[in-house]
Amino acid sequence: MMMARNAKQELVNFVVRRALDPVMRAKPDGRPEAERRRLEHVQDATRSEIERYRGYGSAQEVVVNFRRDLNSRAAEKVHADLKALHLPTINDIEDEFDAKVEDLGVQVSS
Repeated sequence: MMMARNAKQELVNFVVRRALDPVMRAKPDGRPEAERRRLEHVQDATRSEIERYRGYGSAQEVVVNFRRDLNSRAAEKVHADLKALHLPTINDIEDEFDAKVEDLGVQVSS
């Protein structure tokens, strides 16, 4: 069970570090007003996403929801905003995430 707990933690930390933290660290300074509002919006969404990921109970849950988030309608708008602001989306780390899942030996029934 200890390994599963660590796998979940590693996956959550990976997603947060690679895709979500850069969004949270982005500064509004020097951006036009519309971009500032857009940044504020994506940062609010990202803050909720971080909480959501931290709340998952298992590595499998993290993987299933990560994959769902790649193409969900709600995520599409946020991803479009992130791209417009030149910030990373979880889609940018999909291959690395999948490699990490495999590396950790997380099995997800399809």
